[in-house]
Amino acid sequence: MPVSSATKMRRCGAVVSVAVALLAGTGVARADAIDGDWCFGTLNLNIQGPRIRMPSGAEMTGSYTRHTFAYVAPATDAGAGTAIDMRLLGEEHMELSRNGAPPEVWRRCKPTS
Repeated sequence: MPVSSATKMRRCGAVVSVAVALLAGTGVARADAIDGDWCFGTLNLNIQGPRIRMPSGAEMTGSYTRHTFAYVAPATDAGAGTAIDMRLLGEEHMELSRNGAPPEVWRRCKPTS
């Protein structure tokens, strides 16, 4: 029995809706979270939820929200005791502030080949 045009249209609409939802979901997750690898000149850091790997290579837990991250530099790092505050500016940039110093704008690190 042949499938009606209305049924074909509904099926096509459902497939398109699922595809759009999947594509939108992949972009939103990255754009809406501070998690990931960040670079500033030769420095880099990585945030994964409340965990951070600092430019020195040291790892610790900080205060995390999807759009912000904060910690106090440990005694083993340069600037020990300095409050570090970060906030997401957009998909590719975040602002890092250290105790009232002018903020630095970090960018997402790009993979190199």
